[in-house]
Amino acid sequence: MHLCHERNGESRTLAHTVDTADSFISQTLGLMFRTSMPQDYALVFPFDKPAARDAHMVFVPFDIDAVWVEDGEVQQVKRLSAWTGRGEARCDTLVELPAGAADSISVGDRLFVAD
Repeated sequence: MHLCHERNGESRTLAHTVDTADSFISQTLGLMFRTSMPQDYALVFPFDKPAARDAHMVFVPFDIDAVWVEDGEVQQVKRLSAWTGRGEARCDTLVELPAGAADSISVGDRLFVAD
């Protein structure tokens, strides 16, 4: 599995290692208590339906980029700072990436997981 970013018909891989937080426990824990995040990594939170979803950095000691996606289209991109960062937007998928990995992603781009 890998995470792809598409803009203007061009696609590139953002992360070759993708974990899916698809259980209550994995969604609750997210990146908490980890000491680092590999550069070529994404944590994807799939949800059943679109709704306002928040991300927080409590017990996460490193900055990340968070991307809120609805129907494959990026709704918001935000850098979240270690320990105190917080963000919220409507989505059916939330993606967490290493800080800087989402620098080229803009609202309206497409983001998806592929095999």
